[in-house]
Amino acid sequence: MAVSAKAVKVYIKVSVVFDEDGQMLPRAFEWEDGRKYKIDRVLKKRPAHADKVGGQGDRYTVLIGGRERYLFFEPSYNGDNLGRWFVEKEVLT
Repeated sequence: MAVSAKAVKVYIKVSVVFDEDGQMLPRAFEWEDGRKYKIDRVLKKRPAHADKVGGQGDRYTVLIGGRERYLFFEPSYNGDNLGRWFVEKEVLT
């Protein structure tokens, strides 16, 4: 039996700051198992959808421990919630 992988959306806790221009910049995040990661630098931010799991919002290309990763911010359009952060995670099926 062949093992395959599919991507799922994992919502995560993200610590952000707002710069003087009002730009939201992620600084650290907590993985689903409680491990915390510092974001060394935001390399790029652009409107984009998550190719593997869907969803529309902003894709942040960040540097974590010398490696490029993507974080996604999915805005909310109802209530006081600004939105949620997620990553794409590969899981075996």
